[in-house]
Amino acid sequence: MLYSEINLSIKEGIAVITINRPEKANCWTEKMYGEFAQVQKELNDNPGVRVIVLTGAGDKAFCAGIDLSLLAKVNSDFVRTKIGSLHQIHNGWETHPRPVIAAVNGACIGAGMELALSCDMRIAADTAVFSIPEVRFGLAPDMGGTQRLARLVGPGQAKRLILTGKRIGAAEALNIGLVEEVVPAGALMDKTMEAANFIIANAPLAVMYAKKAINLAGESSLAAGLLYEEMASTYCCGTEDKNEAMASYFEKRPPQYKGK
Repeated sequence: MLYSEINLSIKEGIAVITINRPEKANCWTEKMYGEFAQVQKELNDNPGVRVIVLTGAGDKAFCAGIDLSLLAKVNSDFVRTKIGSLHQIHNGWETHPRPVIAAVNGACIGAGMELALSCDMRIAADTAVFSIPEVRFGLAPDMGGTQRLARLVGPGQAKRLILTGKRIGAAEALNIGLVEEVVPAGALMDKTMEAANFIIANAPLAVMYAKKAINLAGESSLAAGLLYEEMASTYCCGTEDKNEAMASYFEKRPPQYKGK
């Protein structure tokens, strides 16, 4: 499918989605939300995709939030009728069967930061900046920011960032656990692809179930999480990939996984 506000490229199992509005700091539009919903389905239906990378076009912004033309339309009726479906876009990356990496190449603001929070990991350029400033516009974060940020960095840090609207740099984001790695801006995509290829080297079903189990850890009791681990492990032990992993280890060769 052709997209107008995002670009999609797929190569050697890695799908790269680039928000393609650099002249507008890659800000969200309503059309872009629709394209994200479609690309999620397209990638979910493509068994050749093993890892997904989200980034922004240019070197200035990952995503600087909602476009002002869309923000001008936001009122109580808009939120009541639209917010549930928009939440599903962010939820869709968090629950997607493939791991999703945010390559944060610049300003990561508001709804853009909430997008990054919905990814499985965040690798940031050393020039990246982060802010969730909705309170400055008389709004509360409504795309999962209060929930995911608090789970990621703890309620104290989440309140510090959300209630002040403060902007922080990549080094501070790494220090509080908002991002997992900071790299030189010129090396961002190389480092992101390196991380993606480490994931691809592993058995795809095992990766999928491990992601689901980690997500469950933040939402359930320990007993429920351990039960899920038991079920996932039982399933994985019966797969062809598990047998291939053992055979390749003893035969001292790279494994050839089939996702079966």
